[in-house]
Amino acid sequence: MKLKLVTLLIILSIAVILFSYLKNEKQETMSNEILAPQPNVLLIIAAEGFQDLEYQGTRKALEEKNIKVTVASSIKGKAIGKFGQEVNIDQTIDQIEVNDFEAIVFIGGPGAVEYINNAAAQQLAQAAIEKDKVLGAICIAPSILAQAGVLKDKKATVWSSDLDQSNIKILKDQEVEYVDQSVVVDGKIVTANGPAAAEEFGQTIAELLK
Repeated sequence: MKLKLVTLLIILSIAVILFSYLKNEKQETMSNEILAPQPNVLLIIAAEGFQDLEYQGTRKALEEKNIKVTVASSIKGKAIGKFGQEVNIDQTIDQIEVNDFEAIVFIGGPGAVEYINNAAAQQLAQAAIEKDKVLGAICIAPSILAQAGVLKDKKATVWSSDLDQSNIKILKDQEVEYVDQSVVVDGKIVTANGPAAAEEFGQTIAELLK
C-alpha cells in the first residue's frame, strides 16, 4: 500500500512538472508571436472596376497568415469593384512610402488598365524592386509591372483569353518570358492569371514574407 502511494506521488510530481513546462513553453511562444513585427502588405486597386474576387481572395489569404493589409488607389474615399464591392481607401498611390511595406501588390480587373501607363504606379513597382520588397500582380496587372520594366527577362503570367491576347503581347513586347500557369514566382516577384488563383496568389506572397 505504501509503495503504491509513493508511486502515485511520483507520477503526480512528474505530471505537475510536465504541465508547468508545457505552460511556460506556450507562454513563451505567445510572447514571441506578440513581439514579432506584423508584416504590412499594400494592395493597390483601381478606383473603379477592380476585380472583387481577386481582392477578396488575396486579402483573405494574407490575413489568415496574420499579415496586415493596407489598401491604396488613385482616389481618396471608396473604390468600387467590378461587381459592386465598396472598399475604403487608406492611402492614394502618390502618398505611398515603399519602406512602410514588405510587399507591394497590384490587384487586377478591368479598371486596372488605369495603372498600365501610370507614372506613379510604375514608380512604385520600380521602387519595390530597388528596395528588395516582394512585388505581386494578378489578372491584367502584370502588364503594369511589364510596362514599368521590372519584368524584363523574368518569368510571369497574366490574364488572357482566346479572344484577347493583348496582355500576353504587352509582356512579350517588354521581353518577359510568359508562362501559362495560374501562379508564377521569379525571385520576389509573384504573378497570377485571374480570380481563380487569388488565394494561391496571396498564400504565395505570404510564404515569401516568412
